[in-house]
Amino acid sequence: EIHEARMRAIPSRALARVLVRLLGACDHPRAYPNPCIPLSQPGSRASRSAQPGHSRGMVSGITPPSTRASVMVPPGASPPSRCVTPGSLPFRPAHTRPGQSHASRPVTCQGASTAPARTGLATPDDSPTHFPRGKHWQVHKFGGTCLATPERIDAVCRYLTSPEAAGERRLAVLSAMGSHPSSPVKVTDLLLAMVAKAGRRDESYLLELAALQQKHVAAAATLLGADSPALVEFVAGLEADMADLRSILHTLAIAGMSAEPFEDYVAGHGELWCGRLAAARCRQLCADAVFLDARDVLTVRDTADGASVDVEYDASDARLDAWAAAHGAPPLLLATGFVARNPAGQATTLKRNGSDYSATIFGALLRAGAITIWSDVNGVYSADPRKVPEAVCLRHLSYHEAWEMSYFGANVLHPRTTLPAMKFGIPITSRNFFDLSEAGTMISDGSIPQAEGVDLTGVKGFATIDGVSLVNVEGTGMVGVPGTASAIFATMRDAGVNVIMISQASSEHSICFAVKAADSVRAVDALRARFQEAIAAGRISCVAALDDCCVLAAVGSAMASRRGVAATMFAALAQANINVRAIAQGCSEYNITALIDARESVRALRAVHGRFYMQALTIGLGLIGPGLIGSTFLQQIQDQAAKLRDEYHLDIRVLAIASSKRMLLSDDAIDLAAWRGELEARGEPLDEERFAAHLSDNFIPNVVALDCTAAEGPSERYLEWMRRGIHIITPNKKMNSGSLERYRALKRHQRSSFIHYLYEGTVGAGLPVIATLQHLVQSGDRVQRIEGIFSGTLSYIFNTFGTDDRPFSEVVKEAKAAGYTEPDPRDDLAGTDVARKVTILGREAGLPLELDDVAVESLVPAPLRSLPTAADFLARLPEHDAEMDAALQAARAAGECLRFVGVVDVAGREGRVELRRYPTSHPFAQLSGSDNIIAFTTQRYAAQPMIIRGPGAGAEVTAGGVFSDLLRLAAYLGAPS
Repeated sequence: EIHEARMRAIPSRALARVLVRLLGACDHPRAYPNPCIPLSQPGSRASRSAQPGHSRGMVSGITPPSTRASVMVPPGASPPSRCVTPGSLPFRPAHTRPGQSHASRPVTCQGASTAPARTGLATPDDSPTHFPRGKHWQVHKFGGTCLATPERIDAVCRYLTSPEAAGERRLAVLSAMGSHPSSPVKVTDLLLAMVAKAGRRDESYLLELAALQQKHVAAAATLLGADSPALVEFVAGLEADMADLRSILHTLAIAGMSAEPFEDYVAGHGELWCGRLAAARCRQLCADAVFLDARDVLTVRDTADGASVDVEYDASDARLDAWAAAHGAPPLLLATGFVARNPAGQATTLKRNGSDYSATIFGALLRAGAITIWSDVNGVYSADPRKVPEAVCLRHLSYHEAWEMSYFGANVLHPRTTLPAMKFGIPITSRNFFDLSEAGTMISDGSIPQAEGVDLTGVKGFATIDGVSLVNVEGTGMVGVPGTASAIFATMRDAGVNVIMISQASSEHSICFAVKAADSVRAVDALRARFQEAIAAGRISCVAALDDCCVLAAVGSAMASRRGVAATMFAALAQANINVRAIAQGCSEYNITALIDARESVRALRAVHGRFYMQALTIGLGLIGPGLIGSTFLQQIQDQAAKLRDEYHLDIRVLAIASSKRMLLSDDAIDLAAWRGELEARGEPLDEERFAAHLSDNFIPNVVALDCTAAEGPSERYLEWMRRGIHIITPNKKMNSGSLERYRALKRHQRSSFIHYLYEGTVGAGLPVIATLQHLVQSGDRVQRIEGIFSGTLSYIFNTFGTDDRPFSEVVKEAKAAGYTEPDPRDDLAGTDVARKVTILGREAGLPLELDDVAVESLVPAPLRSLPTAADFLARLPEHDAEMDAALQAARAAGECLRFVGVVDVAGREGRVELRRYPTSHPFAQLSGSDNIIAFTTQRYAAQPMIIRGPGAGAEVTAGGVFSDLLRLAAYLGAPS
């Protein structure tokens, strides 16, 4: 195949020699003989005949292989048909035949008679020497995705020729055919790859060129019809272009090298072919459409850095008028994007993604009323929707906001692209061609209304730059020394390192700035070489780079002079446990920039976006222990989800459920109506590390682990999870009554971070016991004594014991049958659970209690403590009824009752669990059922203790206490109250 393709190329070793000579003189364009004179004045016959569309030439200074001999053209004369003008390359418009100009080609319609040919004369309203400009022109740019298949090209043509277009003039700027599953490589990318292969003498470029030709022939046949004259015309022009491209690429292969002028020429063909196809199809649809090669009009000059181009408006305006003198001003123009000419008349491009720039330049030249950029996205989003699914499409942006967001990597027009439109105040709208119902995003000047649903803080969007390093230059010798910053950034300029952001404290002790990670080593080496003497003398102590960073920016022109924007942004980052390493903000206040760890990039973006944009605060939840309390909690969440979201703006998503053996993970949310079946069907073996990683690495910035077990294992990992940014909510008492040192380490971490640890359910189930005690202490009150009935099981037993003639053992059996006790009632009667609650309350009150420090009076008779089963215990418990009956009778004789209580004696610095007697008038004697009661005696509540009373046991109330903690967490994280 390569041999056959090679045989079609026209060999030219002489051409290669000229090419090498040209490459050697690229920096000195006058250093080699030019066989043709430069372009004459725009609009002249010589100029028109020398431009693409009127003659097919070769690279400046090179005669096509078929002619070989140099042809000199005297001033004022038209070059011959094969003459070469500077920068021109082989080209012939597909819709023209030799001897036929644009103006003389017929306009034909399917199913209709041939329309009268355009004569090239101006219409009565159009001056023959002046292109009509004004707001009646609408410029449309279609990206490669919109043109990736013949079906999509047809849809574009039908849109441009639709009845809605009647009465307005349209200029469509077309990119090359883009990628599609049937052809995943973009045409422009393929053309550039062929140039590179030819320069490497890799002859497989010939196969790619043949495939490219076949792709466009197939597209044309589908679009124009297999037997249509338009197809024959297009294929003839395509074949001529292919012959020229084979010659050029063959020449590059002989030379074994390439240069930018040749890349520019080859790369621009995709737009030419697509433009011709679209123009031919529009004419089939009865439109008076003309193909416009942008190189006939646009004149640009490379910028000093060579990264972009500036428009020569006067020259471009003159060439547009010259084009109109030859072709008139038809109502529909199909123009090429990406390509142009430089002032010397040589073919060039507007650099990559230059088709958008072509559209705004044409909009400025036409003084158009509007410019629409069509793609496959709905517009400009408040954040990258791939990272933030909740991102919204912005309806309006100012030019400055678009510049800022584009700089930070958002899918917005490049700042230079907006300049032509801004010059004449032309609005630019970004729209989705595949969803015409979407209005898109308008970029314009003036006052821009706030997007619907946005928090009124002036922030329009958020963007990130990944792959960044933070370079820090630090030293006491920098303080007050003029020129230090200048020397640093001059060194960066000389090293070719672009600085993304700069931050310096007013102390001048250090300057840090962000650069691309690829430039990090070069930047540090250059600075160390520049400040070698200062480093040796100790005036500069550190020149180092911190890698794996990310730049996060908030953008919005309405942020200017508005209070609280920065505070809101950084509070959102802090609440998501994200550390900020550097901050920068310009005096214009159009953006606030923060540098963070790269691994936090997505979480940070979602955290700040959620704070400003989302009407509901999202919290991701992982449940450990879907037993009685855990499953009840999930049911409560399911029942209240809609109300929480609609009324309280709180979106709770269960991301993980873990039992003692299996776990179910979801990236978005588990269906709470079917979680049991999913855990059974899709669950995987429990892996606590993976469970925690699933929460901490999730894109939802605020995540919480909810431990509804009574096991020791999960509590041992609380601190580790909190260090990973996971909040903890639990009714599990093991952490707060376990090792005092472990408890203190966790509390220290909680105080030093924005990660919360909530445990209201550990004492009193759903009663606000912990919160009340914390409020008393935090408000400055001094707790003297805490006394209460903390066990719902023992509350029920002693509220029942003595109300009739049943012995103590029968009451215990009844409590077990009713579900009030643990499977083994000894766990309740031993008082250990109450001792844990006493330990928890004592620590909250400031006592350094260990569980073993609490004196416990066990209600389990000593002979029964070692029995192997609960059944054995219950069978022998009646043997000890006499002891409890004696205690009951003694209390009655004194007008008292028995209650099993826990006591925290702050003054005595001790805790106790004991069976005590209380007068029948005492609040503790007034309980019923399984209610709890807690009395706080404090400096303020000395004469009459503060009493909290209510149900203290049961799945519903305990799950309710957990739910209450979750709502407290939401309030801490910024949920609306």
